[in-house]
Amino acid sequence: MENNMTKKEYSEYVAQKAPKSTSFKDILCSFVFGGLICCAGQGILLAYEHLGFDGETAKSATSITLVFLGAFLTALHLYDRLAKIARAGTLVPITGFANAVTASAIEFRSEGLVNGTAAKMFVIAGPVIVFGVCASSIYGLVYWLITR
Repeated sequence: MENNMTKKEYSEYVAQKAPKSTSFKDILCSFVFGGLICCAGQGILLAYEHLGFDGETAKSATSITLVFLGAFLTALHLYDRLAKIARAGTLVPITGFANAVTASAIEFRSEGLVNGTAAKMFVIAGPVIVFGVCASSIYGLVYWLITR
């Protein structure tokens, strides 16, 4: 069967069938939820400081808490539900990283502890770690050469 649509008719057909853009909504949700995650992190930091932790210890404890919460919510399958609403707002680096590592570990656990969970845990996050280590090493070397 031959289709006799003109380019204009085809363009109109595609425009009719294509999903409507939700860019503004996505950007707004990302901004609001990303901000809320950051505010939660600040609240956790202030709580640790209120408990008597010194500044550096409170910052470390906050990072550990946020990684734990990201991994815990992923394990409960709540992080993905939140991401559907929050859009890119859940990609806040520390919780998003915890989600990426945990989700990979959960997905491949059926392949065994070593070949599944341990080996596949860094499938998504591994390149980020490698790039971060390489970039910071190069930056450190350049900084060292300049300040000698």
